[in-house]
Amino acid sequence: MTWVLTMAHHRSVDRVRREGSHTARALRATVVAQEPDHDVVVAQLEREWDAAVVRRAMGSLTAIQREAIELAYYHGYTHHEVSTALEIPLGTAKTRIRDGLIRLRDAMGVEAT
Repeated sequence: MTWVLTMAHHRSVDRVRREGSHTARALRATVVAQEPDHDVVVAQLEREWDAAVVRRAMGSLTAIQREAIELAYYHGYTHHEVSTALEIPLGTAKTRIRDGLIRLRDAMGVEAT
């Protein structure tokens, strides 16, 4: 009887330790997941730099290309909605957006793939 009680006690202790260990691992994983894995200041500076590059490149577009791209990419319009908003044919809207994107790519120094 003593042996059975001792074994039950040891198994209970093992189980409590195992649960505590699992909880501690989960807590450590949560804390690690909350810590940023990059430098926040550097990320902010990169976003600001990218925004400045895009603004400068948008300045190189014609007014009609800029208007079509702003509607499509900043306001989320579809090609059809752009053509309706600008009261132009759908093909013209697509051409303005495509030509504007090509001009943006060239202004930003991105190579075509």
